[in-house]
Amino acid sequence: MILVDTALAACEAEGRQIRVAVIGAGFQGAAIVRQIVRSTPGMKVVGVANRHPEKAWQALADAGCEPVMTAGLRNIERAIAAGTPVATDDVFELAAADGVDVVVEVTGSVDYAAGAVLAAIAAGKHVVHMNAELDGTVGPILKVHADRAGVLYTFSDGDQPGVQMNLVRTVRGLGVTPRLAGNIKGLHDPYRNPETQAAFAARWGQKPAMVASFADGTKISFEQAIVANGCDFRVARRGMIGPDFSGGDPTAPLVPLEETIHAFAQALDAAGAGDGAKAGDGGNSGAGSGLVDYVVGARPGPGVFVLGTHDDPRQQHFLDLYKLGKGPYYCFYTPYHLCHFEVPNSIARAALFGDPVLTPMGGPKVGVIALAKQDLAAGDLIADFGGFEVYGVAENHDVIEAAGLLPVGLALGTRLRRPVPRDTPLTFDDVVFPPDRLIDRLYAQQREHFPSRPELVESTP
Repeated sequence: MILVDTALAACEAEGRQIRVAVIGAGFQGAAIVRQIVRSTPGMKVVGVANRHPEKAWQALADAGCEPVMTAGLRNIERAIAAGTPVATDDVFELAAADGVDVVVEVTGSVDYAAGAVLAAIAAGKHVVHMNAELDGTVGPILKVHADRAGVLYTFSDGDQPGVQMNLVRTVRGLGVTPRLAGNIKGLHDPYRNPETQAAFAARWGQKPAMVASFADGTKISFEQAIVANGCDFRVARRGMIGPDFSGGDPTAPLVPLEETIHAFAQALDAAGAGDGAKAGDGGNSGAGSGLVDYVVGARPGPGVFVLGTHDDPRQQHFLDLYKLGKGPYYCFYTPYHLCHFEVPNSIARAALFGDPVLTPMGGPKVGVIALAKQDLAAGDLIADFGGFEVYGVAENHDVIEAAGLLPVGLALGTRLRRPVPRDTPLTFDDVVFPPDRLIDRLYAQQREHFPSRPELVESTP
């Protein structure tokens, strides 16, 4: 990113590096380590933590480092002070250690990740993460903790939510009002599971359940939820509109993105019709605000887009001249997202400029609820995002509260108290929770800190 590259080059020339600890050494974590070590001046990985520490050691070694495997806060700090990168399973100690400026959390977990993030915040470290599942469940209250500690808590550039937020800011800078932030998908099938996605996962070295969460809509629901929470946007209806121009065939020719705008026009017109619409109409209690959504089967994928409006006729003339059409909705897009390649930009923005990529504006606006992927029986365990039991869909937060719906980020590890038919939303009363989980305590804190008025809201059908 322009400006960031110059600042990092200055850090390198002056012999001062941003010291980074990475939490998680899986698919993304190891790639982030490699990107920083091999391609990012002015930045240094001082440690990697993973529940299996040999993976942390391997991530550092594969990037060309000579790490030491150690544990305990004092030993970790001693190694960092000596200039030796640390591989450890002491996640909380690394997150809190002296000699760390920014903690990057990429575990893909929820309860475990929440502990690491809170440890980093309590120790005065900025947190950059790629954990939409955590952020979409308790991100607003984690932001409160970070604000109180005087540090940043932010999603990263590179993954689609961060790329969307960059584009939203660019569009606003042009004087255009963003009305919809969108994601481009190649496939959406809520019944995909680890078995159906096993071959794809093996090809790319990923976990089958994680890949299934991309296909079944859970991941994109979390991604769009955190964009909504960072922009004060809503969803037009439960699950978003999500027009599918592929006809359900992922091999079908892709449609140019500009030709899909009409699919969102009615919802955008309704959202902009005025502020007097009744809360809960169509699940869009934020009448007059922007929307988040996605499209399937469009190009350029897998990119992101923003639909915006302009109220100045003269500027509308120029937008038409510059090939953006006659409006009223102008389409801006970024044709790619490069995940770990762009994470160092986010680290530098936090450490050098105090500039978060994407962080909650306040209380939650959109959450992700659990729906039964198959007929569930009493006693069934909900095991994974993208697993066999549930899939996640985006819903406006006030509707979630009004109906007592179960966030899928809290559903993992619970057992069914009673049968639930396929495609039925789960409620808090449908499951038995494991005892003493941090994620449940944080969600309760979030509810207390950001009280809703569910009695004013009608649930979406």
